Amino acid sequence: MSSQPAVEFREVWKTFHRHTGQLLLRSHFKRLLTWKDSVERFHALRDVSFQVEHGESLAVMGKNGAGKSTLLSLVAGLVPPDRGDVLARGRVAALLELGSGFHPDLTGLENIRLNAALLGFSRKQTAARLEEIVDFAEISDFIREPLRTYSSGMIMRLAFSVAVNLDPDILLIDEVLTVGDAGFQAKCFDRILDFRRRGKTILCVSHAAGMAERFCGRALWLDHGELMLDGEIGEVGCAYQGYLNAGA
Repeated sequence: MSSQPAVEFREVWKTFHRHTGQLLLRSHFKRLLTWKDSVERFHALRDVSFQVEHGESLAVMGKNGAGKSTLLSLVAGLVPPDRGDVLARGRVAALLELGSGFHPDLTGLENIRLNAALLGFSRKQTAARLEEIVDFAEISDFIREPLRTYSSGMIMRLAFSVAVNLDPDILLIDEVLTVGDAGFQAKCFDRILDFRRRGKTILCVSHAAGMAERFCGRALWLDHGELMLDGEIGEVGCAYQGYLNAGA
């Protein structure tokens, strides 16, 4: 195992532009002439630095808009930082949004193969894992149907099954485990705990404090893109809950 951290953020900034006004032709011309007036800058992350060691499980806490999902998207390589460095050492599998990375017009089977290819698996390697992926998702009767015919629960099952059965080094989870029936959620939780036992790295975003504490020993608290606290999950959770109770 590498002596370097599995995930590393070095003074990371990420800014998005929020455009005001309707996207009509006259709005585009106005934007060219009055750029500062028509564009509002939103700082999703502000000078964030931290490390996650191999085998460590980290929860990311914060209110909506705090920068949690942006942080995971940077680890996944979906967006680049504006300033600073984001390093992920190992194969990353992400459950960032229900069905993210899936194509609705492809079948479940085709989506499995596509996602495996994006993670660097050959056809032979994917074929060796295919049965396990389908069995875990419990959707074998629909695996050759287009994804647009699936329910949200079926999509979540398939997405989770692909992510965990392709055996990533780093697993990113953003709230998606709140979807689906209780039985399948329990199976997902057991698989994540098995990941921990096998020394995998997990980054988890959840508003359910109990779930985060079950998986993670450490937490970050983000607020308006700034890192407020980094430490033991109970300590960070208490500080964050106190902040919420104060009505800040």
